[in-house]
Amino acid sequence: MRTNYLSRLLSVAALVVCFSATAVAATMQNLTQYVNQYVGTGGHGHTFMGANVPFGLVQLGPTEPTRGWDWCSGYYYDDDELIGFGHMHLSGTGIGCLGDVAFLPVKDFKQTSARFTHDAEKVHPGYYSLQLTDPNVLVELTATERCGFHRYTFKDGAKAQLALDLSQCIGWDKLNDCLLTQESATRLTGFRRSNGWAADRRIYFSIDFSQPVTVHRLDSMERVVVSVADNTKPLLVKVALSPVSIDKAKLNMQAEMAGWDFDATVKAADDAWNRELARIQIQTNDQTKKRVFYTAMYHLMTSCSKFNDVDREYRGADGKVHKADFTNYTTLSLWDTYRAAHPLMTVAFPEMQRDFAQTFLNIYKQQGRLPVWHLMGSETDCMVGNPGAIVLADLTMKGFVEDKELALEALKATQMKDIRSLGLLKEHGYIPWNLEPENETVAKALEYCAADDGVAKVAKLLGKSDDYNYFFNRSRSYKKYYDPETRFMRAVGTDGKFRLPFNPFFAEHRTNDYTEGNAWQYTFLVPHDVKGLINLFGSDKAFMSKLDSLFFVEGWAGDNASPDMSGMTGQYAHGNEPSHHVIYMYNYAGRPDKAAPLLRKMLNEMYLDQPDGLSGNEDVGQMSAWYILSSVGLYQVDPVGGRFVIGSPLFDKATVNVGAGKTFTVVAKNNSDRNIYVQSARLNGKALKNSYIEFNDIRHGGTLELVMGPKPSKWGAAPACRP
Repeated sequence: MRTNYLSRLLSVAALVVCFSATAVAATMQNLTQYVNQYVGTGGHGHTFMGANVPFGLVQLGPTEPTRGWDWCSGYYYDDDELIGFGHMHLSGTGIGCLGDVAFLPVKDFKQTSARFTHDAEKVHPGYYSLQLTDPNVLVELTATERCGFHRYTFKDGAKAQLALDLSQCIGWDKLNDCLLTQESATRLTGFRRSNGWAADRRIYFSIDFSQPVTVHRLDSMERVVVSVADNTKPLLVKVALSPVSIDKAKLNMQAEMAGWDFDATVKAADDAWNRELARIQIQTNDQTKKRVFYTAMYHLMTSCSKFNDVDREYRGADGKVHKADFTNYTTLSLWDTYRAAHPLMTVAFPEMQRDFAQTFLNIYKQQGRLPVWHLMGSETDCMVGNPGAIVLADLTMKGFVEDKELALEALKATQMKDIRSLGLLKEHGYIPWNLEPENETVAKALEYCAADDGVAKVAKLLGKSDDYNYFFNRSRSYKKYYDPETRFMRAVGTDGKFRLPFNPFFAEHRTNDYTEGNAWQYTFLVPHDVKGLINLFGSDKAFMSKLDSLFFVEGWAGDNASPDMSGMTGQYAHGNEPSHHVIYMYNYAGRPDKAAPLLRKMLNEMYLDQPDGLSGNEDVGQMSAWYILSSVGLYQVDPVGGRFVIGSPLFDKATVNVGAGKTFTVVAKNNSDRNIYVQSARLNGKALKNSYIEFNDIRHGGTLELVMGPKPSKWGAAPACRP
């Protein structure tokens, strides 16, 4: 298996050279050569495989039968059967959905699947191909933001026919209704309506063929076979999608894919990826690390998707069609992405942030609260807390929100709704475990505290003292869950007593007091007030003793432990998001040197250049965002406001395009696998004693110079130098 995988990498590299020669000859760097799309398709990574462009709605690729949790993206590396090539997939989620409008070459009308091997695949950002053997057809795929482009080459007399399946889906999705109409000899149109993770989901499509087609209806319009007379030349198929209407799908086709030049579309996709990958340029002699880094960048941009037509109409959270003056986004896995992905994008994709803010505010107008986990215009309410409030508060504090009064209105309304346990929080000042039927009270409460802190900061920014005081005080209610005897965050009942029995290792999935974790991990889920958490322990020393223990203590999590609790180092779970800020807490206690070896361990051991290369779900860009930020040497612990803690950069030099023609560069002098400790720092030529920098230090451009060495230093240790 390993030999075959390496041989495929060589074939991918050859393909990259073929497709990117023109771009390299110009000024554009050939960075797509470092993207390995197989990373995360094995293990529990759940990443997308196929052809797409950055943040595109269309993610066109192979779909396998859903056989369990590891098929959430529709593609699992260990499988060898596919049921079609669908136009919509998810990447890195813990729940499966989508899979819309799927084609499959078939030898007869009864065939519903095909076997394949990875040796027959060629993969490159914006391009996917697979040589099928039964029937003998070469499948090639590429994409624009809203359109998929197929090229089918029939060999050895294979019949030129494709099954078109509208019932095909991934995971939870189930077809409710569909329509397929042949408008002309070369055009089919229709829609697909389904329920699943996203309720009442609608997608409209227009399909153009390069040859006249005959439509063979089978049992219903859900699945048909289309055939063409001439199998001696490739059959080209263009598919445009729209969340609004068939006419808008046609409009998207005309705007993005009016012609029939498949190879030009492949090149355009490659160019798009190279432009976006170049937002962060790294300097290192380690080619494996370079592949891991740019694969992480690729995964970040295969996350949230544009969800509007080219004229900016979209279907909103209220089910109605709206016309916007911004780009509307979907696939918002905010419980995951508020921690690193969104802070990273405020740095590397600043021009997108107004659109994110407007997306959030319009969702608020349409559903009465900010998004939790939004998918294709539908609120899934997946996961706990109100992470959308955290992201909007961060965008507001960083200056990306035009109407700050509306933002505060949305934040307050969201945090005051009597739903999702907030009513109990308002009534009692905490969420009693014996009044909450859904468990996970500690996780819910701690997440709400982080969101409340964001509301308080925005209120303070706008001079709203009453709002500030209310939400600030509520944000500090995390202290009610801290048990000084056990030194853990624990569930509290209406009697004010901690819940018994108590086992800090117990992590039964979605039924205990924590979400996808245990008391060890959640004791540190106070990213908005780390100093306050340290004070609960009584001293820096006591806090660090507990933090040290997290990385080596072992215990039994229970028979039904959450599978999301992965990438374990002691009880630190790098494979799940609540742990992602924890290592950087050492800086707050004056010991960034203790963070350095742990950061390097995670960077080097939890991210690998192979299919099983992620320690947990990609989680719609969050897992990769942690790597990108941490490998550059920075991480935003407090999710609102933009204070970036300095870690241990993996690369000798990293330059981030921060917009407006400016760059921010991190230089790590004397950097190596041995020289992992910061000895001294300079920001724009001036000595920097603090172990952090502010968002404005980055957004205005400049240079952070770090001198690295093999032994711990006193840099960042003084109380005045801590975050």
